[in-house]
Amino acid sequence: MATTPPHRQDWVRPRRSGGLRRAVHGLLAAAAAVAVSLGALAVPAYAEPTVEEIEAAIDEQWREMEPTIAQYNKVRAELKTNREKSEELAEKLAPLQQQSETAMKRMGGLASQYYISGPSRELGALLVSDDPNEIREELALLNRVAIMENRQLEEVLAIRKEYEGQKNSLDELIAKQDKQESELAARKKQIDAEIKRLKDSLPVTTVSTPQCPTINGVVTEAARIAIRTACAQVGDPYVWGANGPNSFDCSGLTQYAYKAAGVYLTHYTGAQWNEGPAISQSEARPGDLVFFSSPSNLHHVGLYLGNGQMVHAPRAGKPVMVASIYNMPSIAGFRRPG
Repeated sequence: MATTPPHRQDWVRPRRSGGLRRAVHGLLAAAAAVAVSLGALAVPAYAEPTVEEIEAAIDEQWREMEPTIAQYNKVRAELKTNREKSEELAEKLAPLQQQSETAMKRMGGLASQYYISGPSRELGALLVSDDPNEIREELALLNRVAIMENRQLEEVLAIRKEYEGQKNSLDELIAKQDKQESELAARKKQIDAEIKRLKDSLPVTTVSTPQCPTINGVVTEAARIAIRTACAQVGDPYVWGANGPNSFDCSGLTQYAYKAAGVYLTHYTGAQWNEGPAISQSEARPGDLVFFSSPSNLHHVGLYLGNGQMVHAPRAGKPVMVASIYNMPSIAGFRRPG
């Protein structure tokens, strides 16, 4: 039987035990777990921006956009002036065109006459005359005729030059206007897109309208619609007994606003007091109705916007407006329609 030479015995690789293999694998798995754990700890959790952060970003974007808006207004004003100049030039060009055409027809008629008929009979008789005085007089007459015709030609050329100068100015102005119109269209599109982007960045619970301050924490869709509708009426006149669409009294405005949201309220302050659950002032949120005077003697209602403000139809002589709820004599309570 063959045996391993003594000097080769040290080269025999020992077999690894299953326990050692498992231990190595365990250490590798633990190291990987630690690495993953450390990596997870190194990545911060993503948090949605708050309304205040979004509004601050909107303010910053508006500050950046204001120079563009100012330039937009400047170009529009210049474009209006240029269009007025264009109309003035068009009025001047009309008679110049007519004068040029008349002079050219006159000169064309004289040229045709000489071309077709040849020299006049008077000129033919002059050429065969033996009287030097007669020849001298005829030549003087011809010279005067030539001078007159030359003046007519110069007049035509001057009129044409003025016409062409005015026309070139008009063409340059029109080209400039076309370029300005293209720039205006591009800038307006950019501004509109930026405004839309800013508005879309607001959360669903925020209502932003031109007539009212930005309102946060509007929980329901009905309240959002009612607020937008009521704010859109700011500036409309107060008319006793009116409930829209162009004039309102206090309960007519709140009825009109919630009707747009699919919630029907009676056109009467006392009835609206009972058409929604009572809400404490500390729990009042945008879209609630705020009543004034006392529960037994209600005389006014407005749509609450939060932060102590409401939109309401105050009285005859004052249009629909945004005002502080604390400007009224006393707050009777809040109700939540729907």
